[in-house]
Amino acid sequence: MENRRNSSIQATGYLLVKVEDTRPKLIAVGCVISTMCLPNLEFQLVNPTTQVALFSICVGSCTDIQNITWNIYQGLDNSSSNTTQWILFNQMISYENIWFFGRNTTNFTATNKLFLENSQIKLWRFEVIYALTSEISTSALNFAINQPPYNGSCSINPLNGTTSTLFTISCPDWFDEDGIKDYSLYVWKKDSSERLMIAFSPVSLFQVRLPSGDNQTSILNIVIYIRDLLDCLTEMNMSSISVMPDLSTITDLINNLQSSSNIIQNNPIVQLLASGNQNIVGQIITSVSQQFNKMNNESLDNAASNGIPLASISIASLGSTNSQEISIPLNASALTEYNKELNSQANVRDYLIKFTNKLAITTSNSIKLQSSSLAQLTQATNQLKRSSSLLASNKCYQLSLALHSMATKIPYEDVQAASTSLIQCATNVLTV
Repeated sequence: MENRRNSSIQATGYLLVKVEDTRPKLIAVGCVISTMCLPNLEFQLVNPTTQVALFSICVGSCTDIQNITWNIYQGLDNSSSNTTQWILFNQMISYENIWFFGRNTTNFTATNKLFLENSQIKLWRFEVIYALTSEISTSALNFAINQPPYNGSCSINPLNGTTSTLFTISCPDWFDEDGIKDYSLYVWKKDSSERLMIAFSPVSLFQVRLPSGDNQTSILNIVIYIRDLLDCLTEMNMSSISVMPDLSTITDLINNLQSSSNIIQNNPIVQLLASGNQNIVGQIITSVSQQFNKMNNESLDNAASNGIPLASISIASLGSTNSQEISIPLNASALTEYNKELNSQANVRDYLIKFTNKLAITTSNSIKLQSSSLAQLTQATNQLKRSSSLLASNKCYQLSLALHSMATKIPYEDVQAASTSLIQCATNVLTV
């Protein structure tokens, strides 16, 4: 080295460097559902409405693993230096087994609550640390939040009607850099966690038939999901509407089914079912089933109030319309009327369920819609004939196989929603 002011003053120094070949273990990290973590330069895109499920693998011989720890960092962009500052997320312990699962295992899951409750953060880093006997190896994945569709609106017309009314849904002006994939409509009455899927559409203008609203107020709540091509969702809560049951149409269906085959073919409900459109079929089955389930509960209450033991009417005869023998005194006319209603409604369910077997299974939306309507149709187990039970069981099995084949390609939330309905359907048919 040479002095800057006096070039005659010089100094010599040296540094000894010892290079050791430590060969640290290679830790591979990836997403359990690869389609949910699409690469975008140095980041993986993640949807804020879905969970992140990661796996890690120690490549090679890793028999001396002492501990595994996952950490999460929030990213802050420094535009002046074009760098990202990573800050440790310090609430992992507080939310362990609430938002975060498997922090000390090879697989780690963070629920969507992490992103939804920290919506101002757009960059995240998930780091895994493997502590081995003689070394520590780390690996990480950086994520960027995929922005959901925005700038649009949704409306429904009319704002009141019956279960036979054709409602028009319009969702114009939605934009997303990745493109809009589809629009899904859900309804609920009192509990928003009990949402039912009613329709899905690739276009922003579509029509639906809705089930009846709350038993006392007829109010029906509606929410629409707008989804982009990377499965990122925007949830649009719409104004509540009033939907009354069209009891005359349902009565006609029951009466027509008891008449000649020619009459039933001209029934408007049957003609809609014959269309083979899974949106239309799902809507009709959900609407009719909900009304039948309500009528069944009322019939059970009425039968019980007339001295018919619930144990004797909880399960309908599967092979015939003959009532079970009851050894205790009861109101004979009430039993006759109950059996008449039970058998007529059981015949309709048996007729309706045949239309579900003809529906194609295409996407996760298809599975969610069909499994939801089947769960409604099979809910009143005392009105299921053996033929109905077998057909529903077969369709639920087909839907389950289709869901299993898609499970590692679609969002966890879609799998969960479809699974819940399929489990309910299986429980219903196995109760018979």
